Amino acid sequence: MSTTDSRDLELLATLARARGEIAAQIGQRIIGQHDIIDNMISAVLAGGHVLLVGVPGLAKTLLIQTIAQSLDLEFSRIQFTPDLMPSDITGTELLEEDHGTGRRAFTFARGPVFGNIVLADEINRAPPKTQAALLQAMQERTVTVAGKTYPLPDPFFVLATQNPIEQEGTYHLPEAQLDRFMYELRIGYPSREEEEAIVASTTGVTRGEVRPIVSAAQLRELMGLVRRLPAPPSLVSHAVALARATRPGEPDASPAVRTYVSFGAGPRAGQNLVLGAKARAAMDGRAIPDLEDVDAVAFSVLRHRVVLNFQAEAEGVGIEEILARR
Repeated sequence: MSTTDSRDLELLATLARARGEIAAQIGQRIIGQHDIIDNMISAVLAGGHVLLVGVPGLAKTLLIQTIAQSLDLEFSRIQFTPDLMPSDITGTELLEEDHGTGRRAFTFARGPVFGNIVLADEINRAPPKTQAALLQAMQERTVTVAGKTYPLPDPFFVLATQNPIEQEGTYHLPEAQLDRFMYELRIGYPSREEEEAIVASTTGVTRGEVRPIVSAAQLRELMGLVRRLPAPPSLVSHAVALARATRPGEPDASPAVRTYVSFGAGPRAGQNLVLGAKARAAMDGRAIPDLEDVDAVAFSVLRHRVVLNFQAEAEGVGIEEILARR
């Protein structure tokens, strides 16, 4: 983006204002979790999908619903269960009869994946075959059924919730699908003060009304702006170095990575580090991202792309500890 492009400068100011207004709307329903909210907004602006991980009862689903309302986008929810089939997500062809001619023909009945924001609720409660039904949608923004390919709405985001893997009745997500998520965000318990405010606000008769701030057309324009922001060569180099440092075979890998990691992050990690940095800069009204923006999203981008080995599991070494040693 040229700094003399007046239209882009106007859009940059609009985006920064919209970020504050969206956060204010979300704040009417969600108390605290400011970093989570900022990261969710940055992922949407970057066109990425988000995996939100946390124990039940932390308002993960409500947060995603509220974001969809503030963006005035078509919202769709898929409740993942062990008996959910891939066709329950993508849709299926139905044989219908034309009452006028008596002829029969197949028509495509669209599934709930055809929305702007798709909430994949408790995604790890369905088996891998069903989870994988989202792979093409998340990467290509299309769905193929019976040999025919159908485009998904634009913009399209999958915002998924996941209970901790250790809980009963859950399945690991395939690594290929995890890599499609731009961020993995881990939501924790609120502070005592926040929890008291949550209990007080949710046990009364009033509920905050959320109004839409950005339309689908406006969001597409803002997403285009984020893409046009320049990424200095030093920033790209830093992002690539962070991703490569998670691979145990690389010379720059730390001793912890060489000891405890089986597979590191792929090139998509570097792409998402740069896009996340651009989105964070734009949210602050800045035209050029810096290295601090990359570092701010590094944990969220890398933690679900690094596969630990048995030694890490045996010694109780977590991914955050390994990434912190870089």
